[in-house]
Amino acid sequence: MPQTEKAVFAAGCFWGVEKVFSALPGVLSTQVGYTGGTVKNPTYEQVCAGRTGHAEAIEIEYDPSKIRYEELLEAFFRHHDPTTMDRQGNDIGTQYRSAIFYHSPEQKEASEHAIDALKRAKLFRGPIVTKVSRASDFYPAEEYHQKYLKKNPLGYCHLQMQSSKIGEVLKASRAQA
Repeated sequence: MPQTEKAVFAAGCFWGVEKVFSALPGVLSTQVGYTGGTVKNPTYEQVCAGRTGHAEAIEIEYDPSKIRYEELLEAFFRHHDPTTMDRQGNDIGTQYRSAIFYHSPEQKEASEHAIDALKRAKLFRGPIVTKVSRASDFYPAEEYHQKYLKKNPLGYCHLQMQSSKIGEVLKASRAQA
């Protein structure tokens, strides 16, 4: 059994985010859910009403010998707009914020380094508003949300591809570090 690590990202509606990460080689499993709030065991309805402080997020279990955390960060920044506060596409509210929830000092450092590198590169039309916070309790979403776009291929997805230069900037920045 490979040694695994966890990563948690919030990048808007979790359906499309899960589809992106579940397709990456080295990602062993994904589950969508809620994190970063104050209510224990929140429901989708509570989170959508904006009363819990939670973000829709994805928890990823990955094999670090096959995919590095930095590669997960690259996918995170390539597939959502980190410059919109509490919004992704048509989805508006704090539950759709851009956030990274780190599990270790190394993940925190890598996340902050990636944000700094992207800010310096000025690839986005506005300032990056992604928050980096310590991972807290992660509450899996209801079963009908898990692998939603696999079950419902015509379902809504807000994801948008960002500049392909994101990968180049992050790789060059890691090489200089």
